[in-house]
Amino acid sequence: MSLGYTPAVEVTGANAALINSRLIDWEYVDAAGIRSDTLKLTINIEGLDGLPSVDNKIGLRRGYKESGLVDAGMFVITRVTPQLFPAQLVITATAAPFKVADETDFKARKSASFGPTTLGAIFRELTTRHGFSPRIAADLDAIVIEHVDQSNETDMGFLTRIAKIQDAVTKPVNELYVMARRGQLKSLSGKTLPVMTISVTNDNRPGDSAFVNASLDEDSRVKFKGCKTTWWDGASGKECIVETGEKPFKKVTQRYQNEDEAKAAGEGMARKIKRGASKIRIECPGNPGYGAEGLVVLDGSWPSYLQGQWSIDKVTESGSRQQSYRTTLEASVPLD
Repeated sequence: MSLGYTPAVEVTGANAALINSRLIDWEYVDAAGIRSDTLKLTINIEGLDGLPSVDNKIGLRRGYKESGLVDAGMFVITRVTPQLFPAQLVITATAAPFKVADETDFKARKSASFGPTTLGAIFRELTTRHGFSPRIAADLDAIVIEHVDQSNETDMGFLTRIAKIQDAVTKPVNELYVMARRGQLKSLSGKTLPVMTISVTNDNRPGDSAFVNASLDEDSRVKFKGCKTTWWDGASGKECIVETGEKPFKKVTQRYQNEDEAKAAGEGMARKIKRGASKIRIECPGNPGYGAEGLVVLDGSWPSYLQGQWSIDKVTESGSRQQSYRTTLEASVPLD
């Protein structure tokens, strides 16, 4: 799809007309994992008396005039930060329902026990009680949980912890609450993301609207190829070790409740080790088609050590009155 060359952005929802007329710059972050998508707007408040109230909903549409704007979803305003000079207001909003009023005790710490059950059953129970529509990957849904304790944790914190054992990620996305493995082609909202390709132009130079750049970070330390996890066998009264992968092993200090949990944690850590072998940071022209958990390909116009397919961990889009629409991608080696 041809993107066009005239960047455009539009805020919708509460106080949209005021915000659009006074917008200085904006930043939208789409991150894999537990971090909720966030939106930050800076507006000129010179001459204004009142400020937007918290808990109002706003939306963002961005793209190019020639190809149209793409909706980034709705966000709840969680913080407004005014400053005297220059007279500006920073509005921070998140896709998660972190409101001043917490009718369903979303942020309350609780203790409970679950099992025998499945990961999917726990996930649906805890998300639906807060009014979310749950979405969980099929391979995670059926995982058997013999027993697990929620110990003085929020429901979100507890879900994050048990998802991490499976090397999965979970977070609220608008009215959905989603859980999926890292690095999957589908976004956490269940929407299939296209594989995006980036090329280096013949006249690639800073300041040009088509300028691209990348930096590669490869861990020079000894690379682990496997890991060791432990669990306590009450019947025999001893600590048992589960090895996943091959030497050299990374030892996980946490002790798990049973062999199945230790094995699942080991497999999750092995995937994490593989994914973390190389990290890349890519700066490129703005494009609403990029998304966390999607894939990006650096084609033959790049140096050989950068070429290939990468799994996007984080997308940061930004723009201002003075600068063009830009995107920064943070990506890692995709899983097979």
